[in-house]
Amino acid sequence: MRLMGLDFGSKTVGVAVSDGLMITAQGVEIIRRESENKLRRTLARIEELVKEYQVDTIVLGFPKNMDNSIGDRAEKTLEFKEMLERRTGLQVVLWDERLTTVAAHRAMSEAGIKGTDRDKYVDSIAAVFILQGYMDRLEFEKNNESK
Repeated sequence: MRLMGLDFGSKTVGVAVSDGLMITAQGVEIIRRESENKLRRTLARIEELVKEYQVDTIVLGFPKNMDNSIGDRAEKTLEFKEMLERRTGLQVVLWDERLTTVAAHRAMSEAGIKGTDRDKYVDSIAAVFILQGYMDRLEFEKNNESK
């Protein structure tokens, strides 16, 4: 069983997958598109990656506003979630992604990656943070059930 994490943006989708033991998340790639509404190739690529990595659940970053409300970007994410479920037949779990991009930029800054190079990696790293957060929560719940 493997999980896939996605950071869905207006022109990119950062992709991460879990290792086979579901302990760590690794960035796989950033899927880029020319227009926000052109999702056919993006969905096809995600479907290919699902098969390649034998994914059985997708964790999709859900960009709520800081006040917990749902804005335009979150509405588009909900639409994308429905498309993913139809296309892949898999369960798509929404995961609160507030501040993951900020955390990704901070991690790259601490690693000494220059500002211009950060844009090449930020979506993939944000997807790693989304997926790792979800997996950590699963592990926490698992450990608390046994107590």
